[in-house]
Amino acid sequence: MTQAGATLDQGAINFSGWRASLRALAASVQSVVRRQLLEAIAAERLSDLGRGVAEGVGDTTFALDVPAEEAVEAWFSGCARAGPLSLLTEDAGWRHRGPDPDQAQGWRELEGFGHGGPRIVIDPIDGTRPLMHDLRSAWVVIGFAGAGTSQPRGAELSGGLLVELPTSVQDRARWLEARRGGPAEFRILPVGASPEEVAEATPTHLRVDAEARVDAGYLTFFRYHPAQRRRLATLEASFFERLAEHEGADLLQVYEDSYCSSGAQLALLALGRYRFVADLRARAGGVSGPFCKPYDVAGAVVIAEAAGVVLRDAWGQPLDFDIDATSPLDWIGYVNEETRARLEPHLEAAWAELDEGP
Repeated sequence: MTQAGATLDQGAINFSGWRASLRALAASVQSVVRRQLLEAIAAERLSDLGRGVAEGVGDTTFALDVPAEEAVEAWFSGCARAGPLSLLTEDAGWRHRGPDPDQAQGWRELEGFGHGGPRIVIDPIDGTRPLMHDLRSAWVVIGFAGAGTSQPRGAELSGGLLVELPTSVQDRARWLEARRGGPAEFRILPVGASPEEVAEATPTHLRVDAEARVDAGYLTFFRYHPAQRRRLATLEASFFERLAEHEGADLLQVYEDSYCSSGAQLALLALGRYRFVADLRARAGGVSGPFCKPYDVAGAVVIAEAAGVVLRDAWGQPLDFDIDATSPLDWIGYVNEETRARLEPHLEAAWAELDEGP
């Protein structure tokens, strides 16, 4: 990975100029995570992957996370030998590096963002918990922002990359990527595909449909911590009761899917598999966490919006956020504007009912 970083053109501080290197990073993470998963299963030691080894800035680091973080570190160091950049990871927060031929490693730590290079955020395994049990795919989530003098906001992201980390029984993986404004590109490739194979594969351009149906699909509220569930379940029940009463929704045709990966939820919205997702854990309150964090979704937000997904914060405002590893982030995703217009008033009414309740 250091060789890939060393060939970067630092004059192209944009998503297109960095796309090949970011694909190489994602492919490296996919490779090491796949190997660790298969080795653990072969040794009948799958439970070892769920062993907590450290507390990072943003979340617990499990044994499964360690080789992925090492791959990210190798990529970061390689890129820093060629030019300056900032990188946000859940284990370490924001870090800044640039070239220094006088150092043995060829790079040095920088003081802040004002180096003229890109600002990149990655969650190398978004969905560690299901994948470490070989239950469901996790995803690499990468967001890219150009040069700036401070921590970026979501609106500054110019590109995103989402790459599936499949379970042991899957031999193909989904790749989604987009520049700000689109198009959103979708590929299905063999697990272990090289960056060159990714570039050679012709993508499908994702665009969500314009249907405004309120049933016959997945409309889900994400509830992770047991202490959060009672209040969120009350909100959810009120919301769906209103859909049945005022919109004629057939609640037998409303499906739930609690996928413990924020990047995956946004990928499924972009693919049209989900119609609506609400992660409102912070506004619902009740416990200190865990919550969605900006690094979980940064790159996925760019892709979802490029595909036509409408994203809002917990109060119905356009989604924007400081990109860090610690701030709680609530968000609501509607598969399209037509769906938002139909569902949003009932969500607002359900909140008002909940807030006025006993």
